Amino acid sequence: MRAVVQRVERCSVSVAEVTVGAIERGLCVLVGVDAGDTEADADALADKVIGLRIFPDVEGKMNLDVREAGGAVLAVSQFTLLGDVRRGRRPSFSRAMAPEPAHQLFGAFCAGIERRGVALSTGRFREHMLVRIDNDGPVTILIDSKRAF
Repeated sequence: MRAVVQRVERCSVSVAEVTVGAIERGLCVLVGVDAGDTEADADALADKVIGLRIFPDVEGKMNLDVREAGGAVLAVSQFTLLGDVRRGRRPSFSRAMAPEPAHQLFGAFCAGIERRGVALSTGRFREHMLVRIDNDGPVTILIDSKRAF
């Protein structure tokens, strides 16, 4: 699985001009599911995301995780994170998992976030979404479950 994790002041996701998910301070996590991913990848990614110490402590050092900072997570499924641009200019998405099993693994990732005691909001799977992100810092972390664990 691949994730783009952004520390945010606020973020929201809309479908057809209706807000379907929103948080204030916390993490916006864009998640792509690779064809070879498993539930173990989803759980490990949730653990890694929640444990990232990217929020400032009282001294202003990035030393707190999202729980310690009192934040929430907005998770958005984004298969385009698996785009391969090594050949030509049109991305190939052949590494992205098929929609139904990808939906299940995205759900497993979200369940892992909630199981760890963090408030969660999500976009809508397989919908055209508008994501508004007020990136704080900016702080943006890239995670690939095949390389990070």
